[in-house]
Amino acid sequence: MSNIRLASDILFDSVVDGNGLRMVMFTQGCTHNCSECHNAKSHDLNGGKLVLLNDVFKEIDKGLYHSGITLSGGEPFLQALQCNEIAIYAKSKNLNVWVYTGFLFEDLLKKDVSLKLLNNIDVLVDGKFDKSLKSLNCKFKGSTNQRIIDVKKSIEFNKIELLDF
Repeated sequence: MSNIRLASDILFDSVVDGNGLRMVMFTQGCTHNCSECHNAKSHDLNGGKLVLLNDVFKEIDKGLYHSGITLSGGEPFLQALQCNEIAIYAKSKNLNVWVYTGFLFEDLLKKDVSLKLLNNIDVLVDGKFDKSLKSLNCKFKGSTNQRIIDVKKSIEFNKIELLDF
């Protein structure tokens, strides 16, 4: 069984990291270095702690009342294989999957490993946080340049389909 590097313990009962009651996993490691990142401690690629994916699955099983999981960071796509395994497991439990990334959806579509993860998530919040575009009026994102993308529809229609909250 493989490991994933997480920045912290799994957060239960979040209502700000996606729609509904969510479990949030903050992956460790990020190369975007967004100014005023809300989770700068997660940038070190060797920081955080290694966790067995099987232990993550056990934590997911505890979320009886959750509507979904959120993979945040750090940068989840730096551990796309492990995040894909988590997404597949969450989907098997009828949970929806949101992922926050500093990458753009269009760029992720060009990478096989990223495409595998994209095919197993429902919503992608993409784009680097930009402090000059920060707005407290943004729901589920930190700056107005970021997009909340319906991944399934975007792949099906071959064009970005945005969700509006």
